[in-house]
Amino acid sequence: MNSAPIGIFDSGIGGLTVLRETAKLLPDEDIIYLGDTARVPYGSKSRETVIRYSFEDANFLVKHGIKLLVVACNTATGYALGELKKRLPIPVVGVIEPGAKNAVKTTKTKRIGIIGTEGTIKSNSYVNEIMRLAGREAITITEHGEKRFDRYFEIRTGAFVIFTKACPLFVPMAEEGWTDNEVTRLTVETYLRGIKDEGVDVLLLGCTHYPLLEDAIGRFMGKATTLIDSASATAVEVEKVLAEKGLLSDKKGEAMKKIFVTDSPERFLNVGRRFLGGNLKGAELVSLGN
Repeated sequence: MNSAPIGIFDSGIGGLTVLRETAKLLPDEDIIYLGDTARVPYGSKSRETVIRYSFEDANFLVKHGIKLLVVACNTATGYALGELKKRLPIPVVGVIEPGAKNAVKTTKTKRIGIIGTEGTIKSNSYVNEIMRLAGREAITITEHGEKRFDRYFEIRTGAFVIFTKACPLFVPMAEEGWTDNEVTRLTVETYLRGIKDEGVDVLLLGCTHYPLLEDAIGRFMGKATTLIDSASATAVEVEKVLAEKGLLSDKKGEAMKKIFVTDSPERFLNVGRRFLGGNLKGAELVSLGN
């Protein structure tokens, strides 16, 4: 199994940041990626539907002989990770626990900000994981902001104060390549002003699209705030699990990267270059059709 590939699936393109960070950290590992672009987004689907989609995605990758599965979709991680771990014969890693664990380990003031899509923030997936790690239940939940675009939530749990904010425009901006212009700067400021004023020392990027906006977010939040990229944290967890299971690749040379999509391979190719740092070299793109 050491030479078998790592499998990664996402509802679309965002999980390519997980592929990028995993390939950077583990350059000798073959990786197979599945982007379910025909059924994106998963965030608007029911729990039952997301679990069904997740098993279909996972089974496709398992048939390709993967040794470990990464669930790169936040919604699928929140809904399906537990079931996937129970029923699959290989290790399974999600994107929520590594990011939350890194945030808890990094914060010194115990004031943590979390940003994500509306579905991720509404599900409280990252908050619940931090509360599990802290061994506490939420004490109070307070809503701040009068308008929808500046609304954020404050959750107190033991010594931790967590501020959550949905930033839905960050996803289309990342896919359009709007990562460093006036629109980006104004949108970042509008979304994050409240959380910045709360004095968080850690901001968790709870969406795999958000690393593309990391520079703009970091400039606005300032040097006193550490950004936690869930994609990077997930790659570290993948390395740890492979090492513990004795599954790290023992081969050398250029590793294989194969990317499958369920629809619109041309758009995936164009947008995907941004997520992989402009480089899809060595990746084979295969469409599964509708």
